[in-house]
Amino acid sequence: MSSKSELGSFLRTRRAQLRPADVGLPEYGERRRVSGLRRDELAQLAGVSESYYTRLEQGVSSNASTEVLDAIARALRLDETERRHLHDLAGAGQNRRAAARARSRRQPPERLSDFTRQLIASFGDTPVIVLGRRSDVLGWNPTGHALFAGHLDPASADHSSQRPNTTRLVFRDPHTRELYGDDWPKKARDAVGRLRLAVGRYPDDPVLAELIGELVMHSKEFTTLWSEHRVRDWDIATYRMHHPSVGAMEVTQQSMQVPDSPGQRIVAVTAAAGSDAQSALALLAHAANGDTRIDAWPQRATSQVGLDR
Repeated sequence: MSSKSELGSFLRTRRAQLRPADVGLPEYGERRRVSGLRRDELAQLAGVSESYYTRLEQGVSSNASTEVLDAIARALRLDETERRHLHDLAGAGQNRRAAARARSRRQPPERLSDFTRQLIASFGDTPVIVLGRRSDVLGWNPTGHALFAGHLDPASADHSSQRPNTTRLVFRDPHTRELYGDDWPKKARDAVGRLRLAVGRYPDDPVLAELIGELVMHSKEFTTLWSEHRVRDWDIATYRMHHPSVGAMEVTQQSMQVPDSPGQRIVAVTAAAGSDAQSALALLAHAANGDTRIDAWPQRATSQVGLDR
């Protein structure tokens, strides 16, 4: 992945999504040859020259200042997550870009620290998974495994060569698609948006590039969403899920950064107090810990899709 080409694609896509009326510019009824804003219009809004903005879109200029990037972000009506993503893609100067590339090249294999394992255990029966910088599953507790991927070997998260990847599961695993049901499109958009953030932060990660190439090759839905250049921060999201053993439930997935472990996040799943969803999660927790018998997970010929590389 080229950070320059990613920056240009991001700027062009966002520029095309804005109409003159959206930013207070008159159209005068003329026939426009481009969708969205023209480069000169965007440059005018950002207070930079058209030639400079053009070079930035083309990846020729790589030293945009923080002030210029913020001005472009305002002109494009970017939210805070998108603004940070723009800065990540631009590198905000040669020193930051060089440092980011050095970090990407030196990224050690991801693993859980003993402290993180203790943190997972402290959640008790609450479903918890830990995701790495590429959305690989680095660890989970029994309930987290049962909720998200009970059809996969629970030990797969312990081996770097076999770890499930949650974005791959969303797009290539039928069980995960069924798990989210009508909310699968929302989950898919969120997964792609978070992968976009990862590209901005780790532009020279070859394994991340390989994952994206695989998904583009095998999923038209992923390709369509990827081309939109939408970004999604890790925060809080509510989904309606339909688990094959405990039924339908509306749950909240909350993401928290793991201290002293860059790129790692804990995702904990909760439900409203007293709700049917809370009862379903409790039943799932008992079953996952061997206290209650529920129907066995369906065996699927595609169950290894989360493990394939």
